[in-house]
Amino acid sequence: MKEKKAKRSSGGISWIFGYLGFGVGAIGMDLSYGLFNSFLTKYLTDVLLLNATFLLIVPTLARIWDGINDPMMGTIVDNTKSKFGKFRPWIMCGAVLNAVALTFLFTNPGFEVSSDFINIKLYIYAAVMYVLWGMTNTMIDIPYWSMVPALTSDPQKRNVVSAIPRFFSGFGQIIVSVFTVQMVAMLGKGNDSVGYSRWAMIAGIVLIIGAFITVTTTRERGSLPPKEKFTLAKAFKTVKSNDQLLVFMLTALLFNTGWYITNAMGIYFFDNVMGNKSLLSYFAAIGGVGQALGLFLLPVLSKKFTRRKVIQGAMCMTVIGYLGMFLFGPVLLASNAKMFIPFAVFALIGCMGIGCIFVSQTVMLADIVDYGEYSLGYRSESIVFSMKGFLQKLAYTIQSIVIALGLQFSHYDATLPVQTELTKNTISTMMFIIPPIFVVLSLIIFTKKYKLHGELSDKVNEFIMNRKAKSEEE
Repeated sequence: MKEKKAKRSSGGISWIFGYLGFGVGAIGMDLSYGLFNSFLTKYLTDVLLLNATFLLIVPTLARIWDGINDPMMGTIVDNTKSKFGKFRPWIMCGAVLNAVALTFLFTNPGFEVSSDFINIKLYIYAAVMYVLWGMTNTMIDIPYWSMVPALTSDPQKRNVVSAIPRFFSGFGQIIVSVFTVQMVAMLGKGNDSVGYSRWAMIAGIVLIIGAFITVTTTRERGSLPPKEKFTLAKAFKTVKSNDQLLVFMLTALLFNTGWYITNAMGIYFFDNVMGNKSLLSYFAAIGGVGQALGLFLLPVLSKKFTRRKVIQGAMCMTVIGYLGMFLFGPVLLASNAKMFIPFAVFALIGCMGIGCIFVSQTVMLADIVDYGEYSLGYRSESIVFSMKGFLQKLAYTIQSIVIALGLQFSHYDATLPVQTELTKNTISTMMFIIPPIFVVLSLIIFTKKYKLHGELSDKVNEFIMNRKAKSEEE
């Protein structure tokens, strides 16, 4: 009896240690992605002085390549056989390469920067580093998140397991959002170009350390390669034939685009509208706390409400948060500092909804992996989860297009000490008005088209459990 208790206790400690180790890797991943998503646009327009047209052309071309590259990477991972498993080797390799790409992306190797003429070499360099960052991000992102459905099939445990890496991911995002402005100033000593380069290098080092902890503490279970070799053609068929994956893709794309626009416009809003970019740190800290609290909404509330209701409620919270921030935002903040309190409250509410949705997206993808096995007859974690990274970058592309058009329309000029009223109003609109429109559209599509709940969800779960039991017997 004592031996059994000891084994159970040891198993519990191992479970906690393993999943915490798995989650740590997300810190560095979000440091890299946070810099890319939240500060790259500002770096390109204000430090390298690239024309906003760059944001219209290069991200769009990069997504065309990602449409092939991401499923291709998913196919490679699904066919990987090694003594370390099929996920962990790629996580480590991707981390090292993405850290290098991130550093070079935020480093000017010596090209002349000027707003008076176009330096073709600088544009080409930025475009190449942009694409390389995307490819190396795919190399680590797909295998990392593909491990989630292999860890557990239990719906309640899956809610908890998905929250752990999201918690660490949110911590990485907080570091980027809160400290980037100060770290760039401190590391660069007045030279933003040097500051961004050194800060990106530090983020890359953290990324490598986090990945090492993940691959050495996490064990892959139930993640053997398919009996038949998975081909790229089959990968595209998998995406096309899984109707719930397609619904998820559209739902997540709309929601993520809204939040990414706010993320990227934060530095513009507080710098060019409020006249104090250090305020971004306070806004980011509030948002980080909100997202951290939101991570636990799904596992806690799903005990009383259905997952569907929790997700719908989180999206509504996000919209309410945006409306409140707009109400107490630019005009009132500029005239009355006391209005920052209600502004902060609504920012907290909105970010709690955002944190909950990000956890929910991971859980939904894990469910969609099971649904694909149920409806198509074969399982492919990496192909399904390759869509997560692709959607993130596609959302960033839409974000870049919206921002580029807004900056061009308002005649934004990084060299001006004070922007025009048209520019300030446009930035505020992109910060608070456009994002909730995307969120509302996401809510409508999720409510009408996403069917993995209730009876269908129970059938899928029963099918997977029976299939695993049969596999273990064999």
